[in-house]
Amino acid sequence: MVISHQHRFIFIKTAKTAGTSIEAFLSPHCGPDDVFTTTRPPVDGHEPRNWKVPFFPLKEFFSFNYPVDKSVFVERRFFTPMRTFDDMRKQRKFHEHIPARIAKMRIDPEIWNSYHKFSVERNPWDKTLSHYHMQKAYRDGNLTLDEYFDEGVFCQNTGFYCDQNGDCMVDEMIKYENLAEGIGGICDRYGIPFEGSLGVRAKGNYRKDRTHYSKVLEKRHLDIIDRVFRKEIEMHGYEFEDRSNTTD
Repeated sequence: MVISHQHRFIFIKTAKTAGTSIEAFLSPHCGPDDVFTTTRPPVDGHEPRNWKVPFFPLKEFFSFNYPVDKSVFVERRFFTPMRTFDDMRKQRKFHEHIPARIAKMRIDPEIWNSYHKFSVERNPWDKTLSHYHMQKAYRDGNLTLDEYFDEGVFCQNTGFYCDQNGDCMVDEMIKYENLAEGIGGICDRYGIPFEGSLGVRAKGNYRKDRTHYSKVLEKRHLDIIDRVFRKEIEMHGYEFEDRSNTTD
């Protein structure tokens, strides 16, 4: 995540949405007192800073709002103090994918309420395929698409930018499909030079096959995605694009 006191914005990082590339692009344009969390693996140009700070999150010890991985069937949450205690022990006040609902409790209310908060979301069909290829690479190629769907662990991002009631906590949601336009708007707003591209691909290119998702995902896969990502689809107005009968 990023907290820029110089520009007065907060970036809530989601998964499989070029978040690390965005941080690497913003890093040299922000001040020494701004917060940039670490990334894995490290990325050239990205300077983590001010994320490791001693803190005592009293409010969090009475909260159950720390979201964790979700399955097809049930949302599971850690008892928040377990995760909070680990963060406090490591002096990790902020970390790469800290949920907005937790970040809010660790940020001065005046800063949280007055800074512009933004995040990025991606259509669930393309995001799911991208996540599958990443998981497949992690297992040295030993994961079929059907096995991935049977395991039922998907890349759901609403837990990063929504509160425990499912309401969006950021002021602006940029769609990954319109990333250049969205980041360009942020840069225009704060006077950050932007030439139409982030200029960096921060993570490994796990997905070698760029075949459109509608030509890869089968009806069974689509039914699961529709169920698992129903909230994201409705919240952001995503629609399935069928290119199965095209030659591109």
